[in-house]
Amino acid sequence: MSIYQKIAKVGSKYIGKHILFKYAFNLSPMYRRSTAKVINISKDLLEVRIKLPISYKNKNYVNSIFGGSMFSAVDPIPMVQLINLIGEDFVVWDKAAKISFKRPAKETLYADFKYSMNELEDIKNKITQENELEFIKTILLTNKDKTIVYCEVQKTIYVANKTYFKEKRKKSRI
Repeated sequence: MSIYQKIAKVGSKYIGKHILFKYAFNLSPMYRRSTAKVINISKDLLEVRIKLPISYKNKNYVNSIFGGSMFSAVDPIPMVQLINLIGEDFVVWDKAAKISFKRPAKETLYADFKYSMNELEDIKNKITQENELEFIKTILLTNKDKTIVYCEVQKTIYVANKTYFKEKRKKSRI
């Protein structure tokens, strides 16, 4: 169990998980370096919104937001969000990512991360039937009113039944 998981387990006993999630991200060194900030999380954790302001910390050679900042701003959210939504009976990992830059970002960017209850039920049902699955979650970095897309990130997420995953790892070591 990571330090972040331990903090989440203890902290969620005293404050709402959505509040803990927001402040844990915004205070963690690994996320702060992206220069992004989690600005809103729904109480049920189904929706997360981040803001990536343009600043001297993330401008590149041509005065637009550095692509690495864009990617690192969105990278951890879908996986950590899903882990907290589906529970401890599952293993969740980032498997791959593809980033497509659409235009130079010279203004503050925003991204929304959403899971639906139907999507979560579909994931659980597929795991029950097949033990593991991969799916792609697409995230768009846009301007505030979502009219201009600057960047698209496709995250491939792996989810497995925890017992199945442990057995699979044992077999692969032999």
